[in-house]
Amino acid sequence: MTLLDVVYYGFIAVVFIQVFFYILFFGKFAFIKPIKESHKNTGVSVIVCAKNEAENLQDFLPSIIAQNYPNFEIVLINDASTDDTLEVMEAFVAQHKNIKIVDVKNIEAFWGNKKYALTLGIKASKNEYLLFTDADCKPLSEYWIRDMCSHFNDDINIVLGYGAYSKDKKSFLNKLIRFETLVTAIQYFSFAKVGIPYMGVGRNLAYTKTAFFKANGFVNHIKVRSGDDDLFVNQTATKSNTAICFTENSFTESKPKPTFKSWLKQKRRHISTAKYYKTHHKVLLALLYCSQLLFWLFAIILLIATFKWYIVVGLFLIKFIIQYTVFAAASKNLGEQDLIILIPVLEVFLIVAQLTIFINNLISKPNYWK
Repeated sequence: MTLLDVVYYGFIAVVFIQVFFYILFFGKFAFIKPIKESHKNTGVSVIVCAKNEAENLQDFLPSIIAQNYPNFEIVLINDASTDDTLEVMEAFVAQHKNIKIVDVKNIEAFWGNKKYALTLGIKASKNEYLLFTDADCKPLSEYWIRDMCSHFNDDINIVLGYGAYSKDKKSFLNKLIRFETLVTAIQYFSFAKVGIPYMGVGRNLAYTKTAFFKANGFVNHIKVRSGDDDLFVNQTATKSNTAICFTENSFTESKPKPTFKSWLKQKRRHISTAKYYKTHHKVLLALLYCSQLLFWLFAIILLIATFKWYIVVGLFLIKFIIQYTVFAAASKNLGEQDLIILIPVLEVFLIVAQLTIFINNLISKPNYWK
């Protein structure tokens, strides 16, 4: 058997792996409609942790204050900011009775640890239902709280939402960031739908205070400075206690990073937590990424060598037809349809970026919470 034979059979294998994921995993999310649960109007605490976010709070906090929900408080956590964040928070408190401030000072044991600040904010909250977002996020609807928290019941104590990024039609980086966000969302929604939830994003995530303290909060990964969202979900989420929410009214939107360098720095922090996931999650995610990388690598080698090119082209087309079908449906669910036409280009760039981040993380530790 020649080297090209090995590559050829390897290519067939990774195509089957890819098709397996698209049909049996991603298809479970792509072809469902969002469930609109009955509205319970139970008390909700919206928690926003901010470190040097004075400008963003002024821009985005009003959209949380304006939520059309009868019973909610806003817990603003000032995590040892050195700018005017605390002053901005105090100005909002003076105008709105349902806002409280948790002013966190740095202490040596938890220096610069967002999880410590969040824990203090959670303890200060008065409601059982907790809804989290970031200081640079805004809900895209006045019914964000209503839709996200309508999924809570006696069994469901974790709700995964979608945190989008604002669009810039002229920027390729913007499309790449949004594509990565879309792919990640399709993955965590799909895995949750098939009963193996593994992560959520802090830009739009809800869980109960009871679930938080039952899991001992962030204690099990408190020394891992990132991962206040995905590691907590990975630790506590199960098939029976987790719901997904992707109604149009439930989305939040953030400002994407303006440069490749700042985006790669952000993703280094995010990806660094994956090694702490449960073993079966790591195996599935590694299998998915390796199959994507090897698909392109093997396809290029075989097509350059014109080795059984007609079969290679056929398998290539089959994979992309299935991928386009699934991603088109999933992107419609999440309002990201404009990205679909660029899937091959964006996928290649994303694979290269992720490989670069992985290598950099092996060489040096990424920076953490501001």
